[in-house]
Amino acid sequence: MAAEHQINAGFIPLFDSAVLVAASEIGFAAREGIDLMLSRETSWANIRDRIAIGHFDLAHMLGPMPIACNLGLTPLASDTIVPFSLGLGGNCVTVSNALWAGMAAHGALPDLDPARTGRALGALIHERAHAGRDPLRFAVVHPHSGHNYELRYWLAACGIDPSREIEIVIVPPPFMADALAAGRIDGYCVGEPWNSASVVVGTGHIATVKATIWKTSPEKVVGVRKVWAEKHPDALSALLRALHHAARWCQDPANRGELAAMMAQPSFLDLSPAMQMPILTGHLALGGGAELAVEDFFLPFGKAANFPWKSHALWFYTQMVRWGQVKHSSAHMALARDTYRPDLYRAALKPLGVALPGANAKVEGALTAATPVGSAGASLVLGPDGFFDGRIFDPDRIDDYLAIRDWAMPTG
Repeated sequence: MAAEHQINAGFIPLFDSAVLVAASEIGFAAREGIDLMLSRETSWANIRDRIAIGHFDLAHMLGPMPIACNLGLTPLASDTIVPFSLGLGGNCVTVSNALWAGMAAHGALPDLDPARTGRALGALIHERAHAGRDPLRFAVVHPHSGHNYELRYWLAACGIDPSREIEIVIVPPPFMADALAAGRIDGYCVGEPWNSASVVVGTGHIATVKATIWKTSPEKVVGVRKVWAEKHPDALSALLRALHHAARWCQDPANRGELAAMMAQPSFLDLSPAMQMPILTGHLALGGGAELAVEDFFLPFGKAANFPWKSHALWFYTQMVRWGQVKHSSAHMALARDTYRPDLYRAALKPLGVALPGANAKVEGALTAATPVGSAGASLVLGPDGFFDGRIFDPDRIDDYLAIRDWAMPTG
């Protein structure tokens, strides 16, 4: 029987595309009457442009990218909405072996502690500057990415000015490990499995991870062309139900082998299942024989991982303002806030009786432990969600947040 809806979607070969892939490959989309057609791209710029011109109805996207599209910060501005998050966490900061050796000489340990590691990096940067050496070069995947903002947040909190004391360049995710091996960059921030790729071949060391910089923090989303969503509300609701079931399936440890084998196919990651075990288990090989288990390293489901929190959208917006990408105004803030659409998520999933948060936004960084919260449907646990520097982001006090001038942590 022919599918009721055909949906064209783009994705980048990163493990956090797994929920979209599973929806298509395992059959969750088909059960909702959807023929989900996936197209593999190599860069976020391609994803951004192809959704803008209508090649894709929706796509695996960087969390801040739809906001940037709506704010007119992209070459082909387009109205894009976010009705679903594809998970929390999953990124790392990886550095060359030479850079790690220099950081270790200044006190860095293979424990992923962002404060200690950042202080060591800062000491090395200042030593290099005193010696007249060129700034270190770090890569991120896109200017409007969680990677760019979390790298800058980490560095700034550790007393490093990311706009002056290092160079930040753009490299597509699949090319990060090769760029590091070739000596074109000194470090990078990217999603898995492209950090483990450097560790496996012996050219890189994982210095810290997103899950320690900001616990259970937002990463990739489903970005949807607004005009398509308004024209096809039933198709979108069906897709959100399919993605919910796919995310639950991806989170189940019993499915890890099948999920890794599926993602290993050439049309998806084209990397061995073994390379995917770090993100599936949270057990990371850091480099040099060091290993560490990271709690909640990546969550495709659970702890409201799929809920499009407006507070996540607003935090991304504050980083755009902070780093000079957009001027702060009430109109810009409203555009950012309204990009994320929990109303669509609720409408699609309420009939399933799933856990739905009682609010559309929350204070970020306030939960120091896993905490049961009020919800409709099933019970819901959130957090911990702390920033490593102890700061709090209150979406109702954005002006105060943007007024902070000294972001560095106390050195004592």
